[in-house]
Amino acid sequence: MAIDLGDTIPEFELQNQNGENVKISPKADKVRVIYFYPKNNTKVCTDQACSFRDWYDDLLSYGCEVIGVSSDSVKSHSSFSKQHKLNFTLLSDSEGKVRKLFGASKFFGLLPSRKTFVVDQNGKVVYTFDALFESDKHVKNVLNHLKSGK
Repeated sequence: MAIDLGDTIPEFELQNQNGENVKISPKADKVRVIYFYPKNNTKVCTDQACSFRDWYDDLLSYGCEVIGVSSDSVKSHSSFSKQHKLNFTLLSDSEGKVRKLFGASKFFGLLPSRKTFVVDQNGKVVYTFDALFESDKHVKNVLNHLKSGK
């Protein structure tokens, strides 16, 4: 069953771009923006990651932590993060288990989907956005949601 608006996220643990285990728990000190994307070093995914990088300070001003998740390897995440000077965490979900939990597994059964979740400090999903080919709208819509104060 996929996670949806109003649901509480499950606890999960994946490796980041530095090879460190990162545990994501429902309760946290910050609001989390968790975005799932298909693949490093593809045009749309790179544009999306760079938009989160470019708007990172604005997201920080709302007390957010940004976490990108794809099935790419730790090594690929490390290279991608360095190449594009990403200032947030990338997690490797090589088996696709977390992606499946969040209902971000496949777009028409072909491509991994591109889906963004805003999760409050209690682990509740307070906003979602799903658009495979409109990468720039993910961060813009998250910021609009945060500005609305909902």
